[in-house]
Amino acid sequence: MRRLALALTLLTFPAVTMTQTPQQDALLARARALHKQVPLIDGHNDYPWALRENAARDLDKLDLTRPQPAIMTDIARLKAGGVGGQFWSVYVAADDPAPVTSTLEQIDVVHRMMRKYPGAFELALTADDIVRIYKQGRIASLIGMEGGHSIDSSLGALRMFHRLGARYMTLTHSKNVPWADSATDTPVLNGLSPFGEHVVREMNWLGMLVDLSHVSPDTMEDAIRVSDAPVIFSHSSARAVNDVPRNVPDRILQLIPKKDGIVMVTFVPAFRRPRSPRGTRSRPRPSPPSRTSPCGCATTTTSSR
Repeated sequence: MRRLALALTLLTFPAVTMTQTPQQDALLARARALHKQVPLIDGHNDYPWALRENAARDLDKLDLTRPQPAIMTDIARLKAGGVGGQFWSVYVAADDPAPVTSTLEQIDVVHRMMRKYPGAFELALTADDIVRIYKQGRIASLIGMEGGHSIDSSLGALRMFHRLGARYMTLTHSKNVPWADSATDTPVLNGLSPFGEHVVREMNWLGMLVDLSHVSPDTMEDAIRVSDAPVIFSHSSARAVNDVPRNVPDRILQLIPKKDGIVMVTFVPAFRRPRSPRGTRSRPRPSPPSRTSPCGCATTTTSSR
């Protein structure tokens, strides 16, 4: 199986709602031409979490065939944005008392989406699937697990999640797991434990992308060292631009090319725009703002947590 990472491309362009200059028109035309050749793949979309939090996982209550401005994701805007592949996040809270069961329920949401919207989506398990589905004019849909807590320190659970379609796992979310440190928790291991290294190797063997968004810089460095396959950051920005713990330091960015990895930039304003000394944003927040879910991640199609 070709490595899934080789299929990942992150290009975005806005819908045109105002007069464009000739230079902007030319750039937009070039972006659209690229979209016709290579699928844009969004690394992270929180629709399944929005469904869990706001609609008791009932697809009819947040029907994607209709405009859904509250969550900023619907089929019309995915199509208008040129999305060719979408990783649907099956996030559950880091303190969920039954993370394996809850993650299974979220994966079930994605499978039910595929059945409800067969004209728009199809589950993709390989890079070849992405290309085939994209050429058919549909959105190749992939499953991304957000946080190693979802496997409850079980390699058997990891393998079964892969069998159900999960094609990346973020090693941590907002809290440490017993085998890896998070970027937003107090360091315990200073990176990966020996079991954490085993998790990375098992993911390599399965053909599952190692996602390093949310993890501490030491965990990033350990995972890049251990992994035999390209690593990804499914939704992170540059720490030199905005010094928040969720972003990627320069020393890590310099390691990414050595593993043919990628950083898929998140457009969540708090991650990419520094604040002024008084705590206000240095530039005005764009309107309308992205809706942020309880896990601290935006539910837009282009930024998506």
